[in-house]
Amino acid sequence: MAALEYYDVILKPVVTEASMNAMADNKYTFLVAPEATKSQIKEAVEKLFPGTKVESVNTMNRDGKQKRRGMTFGKTSKTKKAIVTLTKESKQIEIYQGL
Repeated sequence: MAALEYYDVILKPVVTEASMNAMADNKYTFLVAPEATKSQIKEAVEKLFPGTKVESVNTMNRDGKQKRRGMTFGKTSKTKKAIVTLTKESKQIEIYQGL
């Protein structure tokens, strides 16, 4: 398998009520590639959003949900969620501004 580039690691931001409340503590939530490591996620955030400094990264692997269509069963794809904590002197991530 090919190595992940930093722009392939972060897929999209997670916009929920809980993730918006966590932004007050400099915590941002992203959906990331399932094979990405914590160090790759840290590097990707610091490169994609200049001026940010990552303090820590917490990840969660979520299994796909079982779905049914007629008599056949299947599963949705697995996802990985990362909560990135920025340092106090770090610049804010501007993708969330105005939400």
